[in-house]
Amino acid sequence: MSGMHLSREFFELIKAIGESKSKQEEDRIIAREVMTLKKKLESGGDKSISATPIPGVPGSGGSGNTLNTNKKKAKEFLVRVLYVEMLGHDGSFGYIKGVELAASQSIVHKRTGYLLCSCCLSPEHEFRFMLINQMQRDLVSSNLLESCGALLAVTSLITPDLVSTVSTQVMGLLEHSAETVRKKAIVCLHRLHQLNDDAVSKQELVEKTRKMLCDRDPAVMGATLNVIEAMARVDVQPFKDLVPSLISILKQICERRLPSEYDYHRIPAPWMQMKIVRILSIIGKNDQQSSEGMYEILGDCLRKAEEAGINASNAIVYECVRTITAIYPFPVLLDAAGNSISRFLSSKSQNLRYLGVTGLASIVERHPKYAADHQLAVIECLEDRDETLLRKTLDLLYRMTNPVNVEFITEKLLHFLRGSTDPYLRKDLTGKICRIAERYAPNNAWYVRTITELFKISGDLVDPAVATNLMSLVAEGTGDENDDEEADRVLRKQAVELYVNLLSKPPSRMPRVLVETMAWVLGEYGYLSSVMPLDAIIDGMCRLLESGSAAKLGGGLPSTRRLVLSAIMKMVAQYGSCPAMAAKVIDNYTKSSDPDAQKRCLEFQTILTTAPHMLGEIFPVDASLEDVDVDVNLGFLDGLVAEAISNGGRPYQKPEDDDDDDGVFGSGAHRTDTASAFKMTPYEKPSTAPGQGAMRGFGSASMGPGGIANTALPPGGSGALNPQVNAAPAPVSNPGEPQLVLRNVANVWGKQAPPPPPAAPVAVPTQIYSSSNNSHSSPAPSGYGGFGSPPVLAPAPQPVKTAELLEKERMAAAL
Repeated sequence: MSGMHLSREFFELIKAIGESKSKQEEDRIIAREVMTLKKKLESGGDKSISATPIPGVPGSGGSGNTLNTNKKKAKEFLVRVLYVEMLGHDGSFGYIKGVELAASQSIVHKRTGYLLCSCCLSPEHEFRFMLINQMQRDLVSSNLLESCGALLAVTSLITPDLVSTVSTQVMGLLEHSAETVRKKAIVCLHRLHQLNDDAVSKQELVEKTRKMLCDRDPAVMGATLNVIEAMARVDVQPFKDLVPSLISILKQICERRLPSEYDYHRIPAPWMQMKIVRILSIIGKNDQQSSEGMYEILGDCLRKAEEAGINASNAIVYECVRTITAIYPFPVLLDAAGNSISRFLSSKSQNLRYLGVTGLASIVERHPKYAADHQLAVIECLEDRDETLLRKTLDLLYRMTNPVNVEFITEKLLHFLRGSTDPYLRKDLTGKICRIAERYAPNNAWYVRTITELFKISGDLVDPAVATNLMSLVAEGTGDENDDEEADRVLRKQAVELYVNLLSKPPSRMPRVLVETMAWVLGEYGYLSSVMPLDAIIDGMCRLLESGSAAKLGGGLPSTRRLVLSAIMKMVAQYGSCPAMAAKVIDNYTKSSDPDAQKRCLEFQTILTTAPHMLGEIFPVDASLEDVDVDVNLGFLDGLVAEAISNGGRPYQKPEDDDDDDGVFGSGAHRTDTASAFKMTPYEKPSTAPGQGAMRGFGSASMGPGGIANTALPPGGSGALNPQVNAAPAPVSNPGEPQLVLRNVANVWGKQAPPPPPAAPVAVPTQIYSSSNNSHSSPAPSGYGGFGSPPVLAPAPQPVKTAELLEKERMAAAL
C-alpha cells in the first residue's frame, strides 16, 4: 500500500466500487464517500483524510496531517472528488480545493488541481476566472513542467472571452528551447484559434504552423501535422503549396532518417506516415496537379508497408488505399490498391477482412470495375458470424449495386432484413433497398414484387412516398407516350394477381402501407384478375375488414378502414351487383363511430337503392388518373336558372362591395338605403346670427330660465334681442336630423315639442327636442321653473367648449 501512495480508506473505496453488484449499491457507496469528504472539508482540516495509519507514511492517521498543511492528503482528496464526479454525483464542494492546489509549488499537486478543474468546471463556472492569474504565471515560468501543465490547462479551461488574456504568452512559448513545450504550444494555439478567431487570427496560425512544420525536432513536426490536418479539413487552400514539403518529410521517414526512438515494431514513425498520407488525401482531392506530385511517394510508401506485413504497416497500407481512391485517379496506383484489398479480404484475421471490405467500399464508389474481382470474397464475408463485419459487407453490397447485379444484391439485403432485429439497421437497410430498387430496377414487374415484399417485411419503416410511386407506376405504366398499352395492362394484371394471392393467404400481420396499397390496386383493377373471380375478391376484402384483427389491417386505423371500404364499393360497381357479404359490411358501417366511414356507407346504400344505374358513373373503371373538368361558371345550372326566371323568379344580382353599415340613424320615413350611419363631414362653427341655431331668443338680459337672475346662455343661443317675444320659435334648419342639446339641461332624447301658444303672460324659454319621427310630440320637461314661450334674450358671452365636451359631442354624433 505504501508504494501505491494510497490510503487504506481510498483503496477500500476503489475495491468496493469495483465489486458492487448494482447501480443502487454503487450509489450508496458514493453517497457515504460524499458525506465523508464533506466532513473532512468542513472540519477545517482538524483530521486527516485517513483515520487509519498508513505504514511508511509519517504522521498518517494523526491529527497533524490536515488538508491545509499536508498537500499529499489534499491531492488524494481531489482524486476522490474526481471519482465522485466520474460516477455521476455532485462533487462541487471540493472544487475550491482544486483551485487552491493549482497554486501549489509542487508540480504534481499543481497538475492534480488543474486536472480536477479541467474535468469538472463548466465553461461558465466562476472558479475559472480565479485560475487566470495562476495560468499566466505558470506560462511564463522558467520551470519546464509548470509551463507544460499550464498549456494543458489552457486548452481545457479557457473560454472564448478569455483567449486574449493568454494568447500572447502561448505564442511566446513557440520559441521555447524545450521541444516538449513547443509541441504543446502549437496545439494550444490551435485551440485558442478555434475558441476565438479574432484573438488568434487564421493568418497568424497558418504562419506559425508553416514555421513549426520545419522545426528541428521531429516531435514538434509531428504535433504540427495534427494542426495542419484539422485546418485543411476546414479550408485546404492555404496548404496547397505544402505538397513538396510533405512529400519530402514522408520520403525521409520511409528512408529511416528519423531517430530510432520513433520506430514502432521496426516501422519508422507509423503515425506520422499515416498523418501525412491523410493530409495528402485532403489536398489532392479533385486537384490533378497536386495529385500528380504524390503518385511516386504513395507507391513507395504502399510497397514498403506491404513488405513489413505487421499490424502497424497494415494501418499505413489502409491509409494509402483510401488516399489513392480519393485523389485524382492513377491506374497503376489503383491496381496496387486493388491487390492490397484482395490480400486483406483473403486473410483469416477478422480485423484485416474488415479493412478489406472498408477499402473495397471506398474504391468501388468511384471505380466500380474493381468490385468484379472480389465478389466471391464479399459473399464469404456475408456468411461470417461477426456482426460488425456483416454490417460493413452489407454497406459494401449497396455501393457495388449496378443494373446487372441488382436482383442478387436486393435478395441478399431482403434476406438479412428478415432476420434482423436492430431497429436502426432495419431502417437503414429499408431505405437502401428502396433506393437501389428505384434506380436499378430491370423491369416494372420486378419493382412491384420487390417493393411489395419490402412492405411485408418492414412496411412500418417505408417512406409513404414509395407506396405512392408504386401506385402511380401501376396506374401510368412507364409513362412513355410510345409505350404499348398492352404492356401496361399486363403490369396491372400482374400486380392484381400478386395482391390477390396475398389476400387469399394473408399473413398474421400486415403493415398499414401494404393494406392500403393492396386495397387501392384491387379496388381499381380487381376486374383484371384471372386467378380469382371478382365476387370472391370482394368477399376476401370483406373478411379482412370484419376479421377484427388490427394486425391484419395495419393497426386498424380509421383511415385504413375507409380505404378498404372504398375498394369494396369500387369492386361492387365493377361487378354490377352487391354480394350479400358486401351488403352486410356496408350496413354494419352505417352505424360506425367513424363519421366519415358512416357517411360513405349511407351514401352508397342510397345509390344502390335509388339509382343503381349511376354506379358506373360514380365509380368509373380505370379513371384514377383522368383529369376532372371543373366548370367554375356552373354552366350545367343554366337550364334550371332559365326555368326559374320564366316562372317569375328574380334574376341574381351580385351585391355591391360596400363595407359601410347598412342602416342610418333614424327610422321610418326618414330612413334611406344610401345614407351612411357615420357622418364624416366636420361640423360647422356655431353662428350667432338670428334663426341659425336650433334654439334662438332664449332668456333675457337679466333673467335666466324660470326667472333666475344672471343665468348664462347655453352655447348656440342667439345673443341678439328678439322683439317678437310672442312669435313661435324658428324652425330647425334640418328637421329630419336629430339635434343634440347639452346646454345646462338634462340630456333627454324625445320627440319634438308642440308649438307654444300665441301669447303668454310670462316670458320663459322654450327647448325644442327634435326626433327623426315628428309625427308625435310630447311636452318638454321643465327645468328652472319650466319652459314656455321664448322671451327676449340679453346678449351673453359664448363659453369656449372644452376638449372633453367636444369629444362627447363627436361620440354622440357618431351614434
